[in-house]
Amino acid sequence: MEDEQIVSMYWNRKEQALIESSNKYGAYCHSIAFNILSSKMDAEECVNDTWLNAWNTIPPNKPFSLASFLGRITRNLAFNRYKLQHRIKRGGTNMTLVLDELSECVSGLGDVEKTWQREELIFDINKFLSRLSKKKQYIFILRYWYANGIGDIAERFGTSENNVSVILNRIRKELKKYLLDKGYDL
Repeated sequence: MEDEQIVSMYWNRKEQALIESSNKYGAYCHSIAFNILSSKMDAEECVNDTWLNAWNTIPPNKPFSLASFLGRITRNLAFNRYKLQHRIKRGGTNMTLVLDELSECVSGLGDVEKTWQREELIFDINKFLSRLSKKKQYIFILRYWYANGIGDIAERFGTSENNVSVILNRIRKELKKYLLDKGYDL
């Protein structure tokens, strides 16, 4: 079923939209949640919460890309669950490693009044990424958006884990320099 039809079902409050979303994007959303949470049960709960959240936000939202919309909801829910579960740093999970890696080049902007700075930062990071080769973009996004493990990324690109680690390290250094040159206080 086409995304436009599914969105139309949400707008018309037809529960079939939930079934169609699950059929088409269930595995995709589960993958995102599992990469962040490392728990099949937590990932399943997160995906179920995604359908409820989509039901409650469409309308008034009309997503341009249903996959991205549902993926973002899942990712945000998974991060919220992760934060709740790891208030005291327990370490050892893939998500802890991902967040630690990025913390060296992007600091958190938690203040409400800094929302506009966050949007500007997102714009500048996207601009930086657009200058990278497609391979480097994919590696960066797989690691820092989808929270894939280094081994999974290496396997996907047919390279060594060390090579992926080196590429990510170089991208983070370049990103940090780029953001510092743009005037960000990291």
